[in-house]
Amino acid sequence: MNTVFRFLAAICMPAISAAVTAQDININSELLTAARAGNQVTVVALLQRGASANSRNRLGDTPLNIAARNGRLEMARALLAAGADVNLANVAKVTPLMSAAFGGHEAIVRLLLDAGANVAAADRVRKTAMVYAAGNGSTAVVRVLLDRGTDVNTRYDNDLTALMWAAGQGHAETVRFLLERGADAAMRDNRGQTALVMAESGKHDAAVALLREARSKTAQH
Repeated sequence: MNTVFRFLAAICMPAISAAVTAQDININSELLTAARAGNQVTVVALLQRGASANSRNRLGDTPLNIAARNGRLEMARALLAAGADVNLANVAKVTPLMSAAFGGHEAIVRLLLDAGANVAAADRVRKTAMVYAAGNGSTAVVRVLLDRGTDVNTRYDNDLTALMWAAGQGHAETVRFLLERGADAAMRDNRGQTALVMAESGKHDAAVALLREARSKTAQH
């Protein structure tokens, strides 16, 4: 009898295991689809049914990364509560914090930082959350990152600073804010260019005016 049982178990268990695995893959796929569609109710329901908060699509995006990119605060909160890894990056090494910073989603940036997001992480092209925020003119996110301890004059890839990124993209409001927070307009990147030179090259008149004023005040002192 035991021999028969072992024989049946040997035949059936792989099939059962395969069925469970297929079920897991299906529910995780459903979770990613619901996150992409912004369907909060379905996301919560799938998490309660056992879907993995750290499921990943073919690009390596997790539901949290998708939620952060699209500004879905409550979804991000639910995913973190379900155990989502706040620092799990996609194949391009973009983390949820970078995604939220890129989109200018201040509340999600705060949530992720509270959950332990690594503010210094860099993606495949060596951009950080601050680089994305400053380069996109997301002044509110820049403020949060500075308030949470990021040095305003940190040098990023190619010795570029947040001020240089904001100036080069013509984001005058962000330039003004960074100067008010102590950004050094005299700093140069690895090509020897200042934020002013970058703003002038891009013909960003409002940023140019702010940086010239900052240079004049520095010269007076």
